[in-house]
Amino acid sequence: MRVRAAAIAVGVVVASAAVPSPADGAERDRGYAAQIRRASYGVPHITASDFAGLGFGVGYVQAEDNLCVIAEKVVTVSGERSRWFGAAGPDDANVRSDLFHRKAIDERVAERLLEGRRDGVRSPSGDVRDQVRGFVAGYNHYLRRVGVQGLTDPACRGKAWVRPLTEIDVWRTSWASMVRAGQRAVLDGIVAAAPPAAATQERQAPDAAAVVAALDGAGSGIGSNAYGLGEQATTDGSGMVLANPHFPWQGAERFYRMHLKVPGRYDVEGAALIGDPIIEIGHNRTIAWSHTVSTARRFVWNRLALVPGDPTSYYVDGVPEKMRARTVTVQTGGGPVSRTFYDTRYGPVAVVPGTFDWTPATAYAITDVNATNNRAFDGWLRMGQATDVRQLKAVLDRYQFLPWVNVIAADSRGEALYGDHSVVPRVTDAVAAACIPAPFQPLYASSGQAVLDGSRSDCALGTDPGAAVPGILGPANLPVRFRDDYVTNSNDSHWLANPDAPLEGYPRILGNERAQRSMRTRLGLDQIEQRLAGTDGLPGKGFTTTRLWQVMFGNRVHGAELVRDDLVALCRRQPVATASNGATVDLTAACEVLARFDLRADLDSRGAHLFTEFALAGGIRFADTFDVTDPVHTPRLLNTQDPRVRTALADAVQRLAGIPLDARWGDIHTDARGGLRIPIHGGRGEAGVFNVITNPLVPGAGYPQVVHGSSFVMAVELGRHGPSGRQILTYSQSTNPNSPWYADQTRLYSRKGWDTIKYTEAQIAADPNLRTYRVVQRGR
Repeated sequence: MRVRAAAIAVGVVVASAAVPSPADGAERDRGYAAQIRRASYGVPHITASDFAGLGFGVGYVQAEDNLCVIAEKVVTVSGERSRWFGAAGPDDANVRSDLFHRKAIDERVAERLLEGRRDGVRSPSGDVRDQVRGFVAGYNHYLRRVGVQGLTDPACRGKAWVRPLTEIDVWRTSWASMVRAGQRAVLDGIVAAAPPAAATQERQAPDAAAVVAALDGAGSGIGSNAYGLGEQATTDGSGMVLANPHFPWQGAERFYRMHLKVPGRYDVEGAALIGDPIIEIGHNRTIAWSHTVSTARRFVWNRLALVPGDPTSYYVDGVPEKMRARTVTVQTGGGPVSRTFYDTRYGPVAVVPGTFDWTPATAYAITDVNATNNRAFDGWLRMGQATDVRQLKAVLDRYQFLPWVNVIAADSRGEALYGDHSVVPRVTDAVAAACIPAPFQPLYASSGQAVLDGSRSDCALGTDPGAAVPGILGPANLPVRFRDDYVTNSNDSHWLANPDAPLEGYPRILGNERAQRSMRTRLGLDQIEQRLAGTDGLPGKGFTTTRLWQVMFGNRVHGAELVRDDLVALCRRQPVATASNGATVDLTAACEVLARFDLRADLDSRGAHLFTEFALAGGIRFADTFDVTDPVHTPRLLNTQDPRVRTALADAVQRLAGIPLDARWGDIHTDARGGLRIPIHGGRGEAGVFNVITNPLVPGAGYPQVVHGSSFVMAVELGRHGPSGRQILTYSQSTNPNSPWYADQTRLYSRKGWDTIKYTEAQIAADPNLRTYRVVQRGR
C-alpha cells in the first residue's frame, strides 16, 4: 500500500539545550530547520538550507531511532560507565575505560583539537562545526519533545544517565573513534603503567601477543570488503562500487543509513556510524566510495632510557626529562578510584607484560598519530563534494584524515581508485634503519610494529614533505592506484589491490608485500576474475549491480572449495581420529556430510557448520607453498600428512555435539529479534567466506546471535542518468525493539533482498512508503 503523509510540524522549541559559547551565540540565534522524508525501512532523506540545519535533521532522526546508543557512547567518553553501569572492582573494564577517558577530559584533549585556524586541517571548518552544533540541537530537540520517561526504547527509558548533549560530547566521541586503533588498542596498558617502585598492586594489562600480532582493528572485530569497478569491468562502462564493511551488530559501532542534502553544496546518500553527523561510506551523483580496515600501524613505541634511580625521568640526547604525572579519579558504586598516568614528549607510557615492561632502566611510550586527528569530519564532507576519483585523491592529499581505513572508489567516467591514504606514523625505510634498535628489527620486519629509540631526538617522527600535519607519512609515501578495470581490498595490505599492477616498495609500517593473502582476499579477487571471464555460472560477462549483488551474496566457502575433496578422501581412508582432548572420534558421519556439502554458507546449505568448526580448529593446512607469481591461487593443496588436519575435524565433531552434523545452516545460524529467530546466511572469514558473519557457537544450540559481520552493503552504479543499484543495512536501522525499523531489513537480508538506491527526486518520490515531515527550532 502506498502511504503519503503531508508535511507536518513536529514542534517548535525556542532555545537549544546546548550551552552556547560567546563566539557561537549569534549563529545559534538563527535557529534550525530541516525537511525529513522517511522512505522504506525508515531511511531518512534530509534536506536543509545550511549545514547547521542538516546537522539538526541528522541529530533528530538518529535520536528517534537510536537515542540509547548515542547516550551510552556519551557515558563512555564522559568517563562515567562505572557510575551508571557498575564495576566489579577497581580493575573492572568499566573502571579502566573511565580512567582513560577521564584523563582525556582532564587534559582537555577535545577542546584543544578545536583550537587554531578553522581550515579543516588545523581545526574543524565552520561547515563542520555548524553540522555538529546542529546535530546536538536536533538530538536535544527530540529528547525534550518526548522526555526521558517517554522514550520507547527500554534500554534507556527513564534512565538517569540519559541527558542532553553538548557539542564537546560529539567531539569526544569523534576523538575516541580516531584513536580506536591507537591509544584505545593499548588502553589497558596505559592505565596499568606504573613505575617499578609504585607497581605494588596487580593491574590489568594487555596480552603481549594480542598487541604485537593483531592487525589494528582486527582484534575488535572490524573488517570489510570493497570493490571499485572501472569501465572495463562493467557492462555499460560506468563506474561501480561494492561497499561491504564488517562491523559489530550491536553497540556503539553500528551504521545508520541516510541521505543528506544542502542544495547546491552537498548531496550524498550512504551510511555513517551512529552518532556521527556526516556520511562516511556512500555516493553522490558521480562518485562512490567505501572503506576497508587497513593493515597500517597507527602508533609507534618509543623506548625510553631511564635516569638511574629515577624511573620517571628519561634521557633525550643525554639530557634528563621528567615525565608528566597526572592523577585521575573516577566515581564508582564502591567509591572513588584513582590512578596516576605518566606522559612523555612522545605520548603516554604504556606496558605490555613480557614485551614492553617498565623496569628501572627502561620504559616505553606510544605516539598515536590519530590522537591529534581533528580532520575526519571535514575530510568526509569534502569527499562527498568531489566529482571524480581524481578530485577525491586531492581531498585525501589535503586532509589526510582517514584514521584506520583504506579507500576504494569509482566514478561515472569509469575510473576506479584504491588508496591506503590513512593516517600512518612517519616511519620511512630510512627512519626504520636508523632508529629501530637491533632487538626490535625482527618485530618490525614481521609485523610492521615500530619501536623507535626514544633517547634520540632525531628519531622522533618528524615531518614528511607534503604531509598535512607533522608526524605522518605524506601522500608520496602512501600507496595509490588508479585503474579502468578494478581495485579491491579485503583487509590485507595494499600490495594486491589489483594483481596486474601490484603496489610495491612502500614502508613496512603500511603492511606486507609479496606475501600470502587471506582466503577472503583471494576469493574476492577470484570472484572478479570469474565474473569478467563469465565463468562463475551467472549469465554474461562483466558487472551490473544485479550481478554484483549476486556475487556479494554468493556465499562461497573458499576454504572448502580448496580442501574439501582432499579432506573427504582423507577421512574416508582414516575414519577414526584423536581429538585434542585425547578422545577417539569416529569421523564416518562427518565425512559423508562434507562430501555432500554444497560449499556455500546459504540458508539451505548442510555441512557449513561442520566445515566452519574444522576451519576454526586450525584444520586448513596447506601442503604447497605460496607462489608470488600466482598469489590468488596459492597455496591450495591440503596437507593430508599433517595429523593436525584430522585432529581439527575430530574437534569439530566434538564441538557440535547435540547439533545434527547435516543440519540446515539457516536452522541453526540465526539472529534474535524480539521473539523471532531470523535465519542468517554468510559465514566466517576463517573458512574463506567473503560475506562475513561472525556468530559464535553455543554448544548444543547452534549460532543464535550475530556479533559482527556484513553491515551496510551497497552496490551502486554511477550511470548517465544518476546513481542506481541496491543497498541494505543487515541489522536494520533502529536498535529500539519497539521501532518498526528494528528487524525489517534483517528479514530482508535473510532472503537476500535489497532496498534500492534512492538518490534522485524521482527515485525518492517513487518510494511507496514515503512520509514527509519538517523539524524546526526557532532562534531566540
